[in-house]
This record gives sequence, structure tokens and C-alpha cells, in this order.
Amino acid sequence: MKFLIENWYLVLAALTSGGLLLWPSLRGKSGGVATAEAVRLVNREKGVLIDVSEPAEYAAGHANGARNVPLSTLTGTELPAKQLPSNKALPVVLMCKTGARAQRAAGILQKQGYANAVAVQGGLAAWREASLPVEKSAA
Repeated sequence: MKFLIENWYLVLAALTSGGLLLWPSLRGKSGGVATAEAVRLVNREKGVLIDVSEPAEYAAGHANGARNVPLSTLTGTELPAKQLPSNKALPVVLMCKTGARAQRAAGILQKQGYANAVAVQGGLAAWREASLPVEKSAA
């Protein structure tokens, strides 16, 4: 006990570093999924890839096969039913340029009953870094 009292700063440092190591796992799903997991969800579990960027950003470059459903259309009272899957049990993989808007969109969709709505960590930047296909469309 004397050691702990005399070396309180070491104990504090150990507790702080342990807390910082545990923080990501305590946050749960809110961190999103890595690009490899996103590809697995789309290919093996029939997940729907949705880009929540604005139309101009989407046209400049988006993940191959992604549907464009801007975040601004999700914030209203009614969701755009045509672009979203009717089966709410399917994985909905969301992305944007950096992943921040996709995180917000995942929260909105989860509240609307899409329990498997997840954002891609790092967004389109991480998608490109993983050398996954990106396409452009006419503006």
C-alpha cells in the first residue's frame, strides 16, 4: 500500500493508458466498419452501399455501385423510400467523403428501424486508399 501512495503518478498513468486503450471498444458500433468489412457486407450479406454526399460530390467520385442519397434528404420526416432498401434487416453501408456525414446518417437510419446501418470508417478516402473501385458520373 505504501508503494501505491508514494507512486500515485505511476498508478494514474497506468489507469489512464488502460482507459485510452479500452475507449474504442466501449464506443461500440458508432465507430463504423473498415473498408474490408464494408465489402464483405455488400458482397456476402446483400448489403446496400449508399453515398450520403451531395450530388455534385457524388458525381465527382463515389464507390462503384453506390446509390446517392444525400444526408439532407434523410433529415426530414420522411425517408426517400425509392433509394433505401425496403427490407430493413439488410445491411446498409453508408459513406461520404470522410465518414463524418455517414456516421450521422447511420444514426438517423438506425432510429428509423435500419438496425444494420453502418458507416465506412474514413469514408471515400479510406475506400480509395484500399484500392477499391471508384467511379464518376455525369453531373
